[in-house]
Amino acid sequence: MKTIQGPAIFLAQFAGDTAPFNTLDNIAGWAASLGYKGVQIPSWDGRLFDLKRAAESKVYCDDVLGTLGRVGLQLTELSTHLQGQLVAVHPAYDLMFDGFAPEQMRGNPRTRQAWAVEQLRLAARASANLGLKAHATFSGALAWPYVYPWPQRPAGLIETAFGELASRWLPILNAFGEAGVDLCFEIHPGEDLHDGATFEMFLERVKNHPRCHVLFDPSHFVLQQLNYLQFIDLYHGHIKMFHVKDAEFHSSGRQGVYGGYQPWVDRAGRFRSLGDGQVDFRGIFSKLTQHGFAGWAVLEWECCVKSGEQGAAEGAPFIARHIIRAASQSFDDFAGSGADQAANRRMMGLE
Repeated sequence: MKTIQGPAIFLAQFAGDTAPFNTLDNIAGWAASLGYKGVQIPSWDGRLFDLKRAAESKVYCDDVLGTLGRVGLQLTELSTHLQGQLVAVHPAYDLMFDGFAPEQMRGNPRTRQAWAVEQLRLAARASANLGLKAHATFSGALAWPYVYPWPQRPAGLIETAFGELASRWLPILNAFGEAGVDLCFEIHPGEDLHDGATFEMFLERVKNHPRCHVLFDPSHFVLQQLNYLQFIDLYHGHIKMFHVKDAEFHSSGRQGVYGGYQPWVDRAGRFRSLGDGQVDFRGIFSKLTQHGFAGWAVLEWECCVKSGEQGAAEGAPFIARHIIRAASQSFDDFAGSGADQAANRRMMGLE
């Protein structure tokens, strides 16, 4: 077993135009002051990070690591959630996702997709230059509009969608393989990879690519009413990243998992700050430790009730309390008899 690293924090929801959230130097100092030991950087936010420079310049990467190191922080991973989403967009969502791409590419899905693929390739090289071992992204979605269809799905529709999804991602996975970095898809509603079954479907179609792995975030399992502890038992070999995010689900006679088109604060399922929801983090940290997860525990704050600054301040000690120092020896070693193989055979009456 190994000890989980942390606490760390994903900076995407905190970056802004005013101090201390407007530069990497400023936001790093803020995160360190709260007790975080690592940060996960959104690669699309130019206020904090230049992805192209990182892919091309080891000197720039050393500067980034130096900026973090001066306040005692490590870089845990980079994220391309927004760019990854654009690798596969169903036409129904074209206008909604156009805002994730540079303005000059909006209204042109093919150009937008090509840009997104190049962004992922840059992220692979940047991650290698930064000495990182894993990378966070979304799969995008071609089949999501048909997740609960009426009329019924025609035969072969999902197979066609997943075949196309795999063909788009396989070259990207190869690029991450060349860089020596695991590509971790966040299992998330709205993505074609939204549960264990869909991850398996994708993994089969990318021929069990050795760099195809999972970012585990239990909050998305609560909102889908999936068993997140059993997911760890089933897929622990693929869990290479961990977002620590809380959620709650209270079904009623008015709504369930679909949320009734209500705003976040009025939904049956909603994200909460750490400790305010229903996620069994003791169980999660125990199972991840049991299965040898040695990555970072990274806070992702998304709460419709509590402010981000309060959530971040409370998050570092919450994670620290849940990290388990993995046992280095068995509790009953003191009673060991020191028997050897010959003694074992005698005990069994074999000699």
